[in-house]
Amino acid sequence: MTEQELSQYIHERYPLENARCEWKDYSNLKNTFKGEARKDIVSYVSAIANMNGGELIIGIEDKTFKITGIENLSGYTYQSATLKLTEFCANLSSEGLLIEEYITSDTQKRVWIIHIPKHLPRRPVYAHSTAWQRIEDSIVKMTKEREEAILNEPLTSEDWSAAIIEDATIDDLEPSAIAKAKEKYKEVYPSKTKEVDEIWDTPTFLNKAKITIKGKITNTAIILLGKPESEHYLSPNVCKIRWSQRKDSDPNNQNINFRIFTIPMILAIEELGQSIQNTSYTYTIGGSMFPETMMRYDVFTLREPINNAIAHQDYSKKAHIEVVEYIYEKLIIRNHGQFIPQSVEEVLMNDCPESEYRNPFLAEAMRNVKMIETEGGGIKKLFEQQRKRFFPMPEYDLSGGKVKVEIQGNVLDENFAKILVNNPNLTLQDIVLLDKVQKHKNLTEEQIAYLRKNKYIEGRKNNLYLSASVVKTSKHIGLQSDYIKNKSFNDKYYKDLILDYIKNFGKATRQEIEQLVKDKLSQTLSEQQKTDKITNLLAALRKEKKIKNLHRAWFLVK
Repeated sequence: MTEQELSQYIHERYPLENARCEWKDYSNLKNTFKGEARKDIVSYVSAIANMNGGELIIGIEDKTFKITGIENLSGYTYQSATLKLTEFCANLSSEGLLIEEYITSDTQKRVWIIHIPKHLPRRPVYAHSTAWQRIEDSIVKMTKEREEAILNEPLTSEDWSAAIIEDATIDDLEPSAIAKAKEKYKEVYPSKTKEVDEIWDTPTFLNKAKITIKGKITNTAIILLGKPESEHYLSPNVCKIRWSQRKDSDPNNQNINFRIFTIPMILAIEELGQSIQNTSYTYTIGGSMFPETMMRYDVFTLREPINNAIAHQDYSKKAHIEVVEYIYEKLIIRNHGQFIPQSVEEVLMNDCPESEYRNPFLAEAMRNVKMIETEGGGIKKLFEQQRKRFFPMPEYDLSGGKVKVEIQGNVLDENFAKILVNNPNLTLQDIVLLDKVQKHKNLTEEQIAYLRKNKYIEGRKNNLYLSASVVKTSKHIGLQSDYIKNKSFNDKYYKDLILDYIKNFGKATRQEIEQLVKDKLSQTLSEQQKTDKITNLLAALRKEKKIKNLHRAWFLVK
């Protein structure tokens, strides 16, 4: 290939630098093959292997695809370099390790493409006696979370969810759960409706839906469709969901409601969804007189993370799946077991959906009855659903051998919502960066520079905030009860707030007014003092003949 053809070839096959791919214009291998830790080739090989494997391309300029070429091999050939990598990188597998060498026909420039295999189960790859990993564009010493993920990987491919329970029969399955499974199966496969309704008997359906195996009851069948009294078949493993309901404002974090949901999970999810207070959320956009109302959590956002927790739970831990609901605020879902994709960022940013499941037989059955999307778009779609609501992005915590996702059900920073309203073409990557700003998360120098260039942020590095200049020129977005808790105001401000709310929405209950005003009152006031303050504001407005109370709601006086 000519230099131009090789550049185009690499551009087409390796278009982005990410956790799987790195370009380096090393021209001299003397001090770059094994030289300074964290900056040399062996460090990059360790870092890429410790994620999901990938490619390291040597002799090409970062970001431009300009071929610079390797000028000094320092005694290495691509064959000997392959052997040296296994010598310098402890635990690096030789299976899948390959160096392709290309020499351009017109300029005689040499390029290596190093294909790096994923680390072996429970065996991190070391260079300079250190295990490295990629985080965005940086190589860092392996984090404790990533180390735990590798050290806890399964050593065998045995799928517990596919195991057959010899003593169990179809009588151990709940008939109403089977009926629900048939209903959902027909939604996934509408062309099979006639077979399900008229031709297949129940055992045939269960086999076709891959819930049973040749008529034998599996662990999956008990998890999804088993009668509650059949859970002993799973012992000593446990399949339960513990739901608790709390108030975010409670400093003691006490439960105000609590319930354990057990098998069959296909019905438990329905009951759990009905238990969560998925209240409406109202806002106006563009100064419209007519408010828009939606549920805080759409069906997908409410169900997908919980169903994913069921599919990915490590049942051998004998632990509950946890669902914590903070009323009007957020949901937290946590399951036991390491996150199998290398990172949420790779799934999200690189359009790299999860292709592996801890319980593949269970996951396939759940897909067949419309409980999850095994095509892999679940995580990205969850972010997109939050984007549509102008809500904060989901927050993942992968530490401690568990996966926890936090989903906010309201607005944290009104400026964030306004930027999303006025910039519908923002990429998801941009929105994630803006979300980090509103949550006061750390950003890299490059990320800060990028946001400044687009005028999305202001302030110093250690005190960044979303740009007021963007908001001032933006369309109006009025949110029903969620604003920044940053200061208190005079009585006129609160009165105008109440009047504007009633004008926009036609009326307001006492509860809605409290939700609107309480968070903006001084944090030094007690709950009772805040309640009294609101009572006095309403009384004053009524005396001023600006509002009236009818049928337990407040209206404007015309």
